[in-house]
Amino acid sequence: MRITRSLHPAHPPGRGCALTIGNFDGVHRGHQAMLALLINEARHRGLPACVLTFEPHPRDHFARLAGQPAAAPARIATLRDKLAELERCGVDQVVVARFDSALAGMSPQAFIDDVLQRRLGARYVLVGDDFSFGARRAGNYAMLDAAGPGAGFDVARMLSYEVHGLRVSSSAVRQALAAGDMAQAEALLGRPYGISGHVLHGAKLGRDLGFRTLNLRFGHPKPAASGIFVVQVHGLSPQPVPGVASLGVRPTVEDGGRVLLEVHCLDWPAALGPDGGYGRCVRVELLHKLHDERKYPSLEALRAGIAQDTAEARAWWARRGG
Repeated sequence: MRITRSLHPAHPPGRGCALTIGNFDGVHRGHQAMLALLINEARHRGLPACVLTFEPHPRDHFARLAGQPAAAPARIATLRDKLAELERCGVDQVVVARFDSALAGMSPQAFIDDVLQRRLGARYVLVGDDFSFGARRAGNYAMLDAAGPGAGFDVARMLSYEVHGLRVSSSAVRQALAAGDMAQAEALLGRPYGISGHVLHGAKLGRDLGFRTLNLRFGHPKPAASGIFVVQVHGLSPQPVPGVASLGVRPTVEDGGRVLLEVHCLDWPAALGPDGGYGRCVRVELLHKLHDERKYPSLEALRAGIAQDTAEARAWWARRGG
């Protein structure tokens, strides 16, 4: 999959693309259905299947402008994980456009002329039923459909995707993760909720407490999930490794608000050796929430809390038969 991090012309002149547009946070089952439709149409037309997405999230941008960063949505996935899921779905190219004041202020017609037609060479555009675009969200599907013939592209719209009568959306996934309902999140995503990244060196506090951890950074200050979870780790050994993890800001040791995923493997793969995890790219699936983050009064209390979480994680795996 080709990744382009700008809106410079992305395709050879005259070739164009089949395009869909959106934030795709989480790449949930509704997104997956849309991408399958896009790819099928792209193959029929002999075009590459392209996704135009945005970083930061447009609502992040507007929340900062308003001086209300708390109004920004929680983030389901890092950019790394979003791109990985788009590739898994079979997308040929992703254009990651920086969402800034210039893009936010572009009129709907300018977006059609400059972005869709000139820069991306769209020949087919697929959008959701609630799609809007341009300054003040003034553009909608009807406007896009009317402009398509003159701009050289066909336009199609996909209706909402439902699971058991519930509309699948990034908002619904965020609600499930905020509630710690990992089964509901999995149903909406079509896979267990996971976070991937390279294992980083930390302060070795977990090792000092008797619970060595793998540290992954979550590159957004407001993750959709937080707390203590039963997890499994992919990428350390041929089989997933069970564990317990903390996702959050570590209130007991005051890490300055940086969001970390700290994973303690219940059974460390002996073949790795004590330091064999560093630098590896792993994926951590969050399977069951134990509780929210807690601020302990001392490191000894923290040690006891981790021991209790570890025991509960082992009991969960035992009930599951893992």
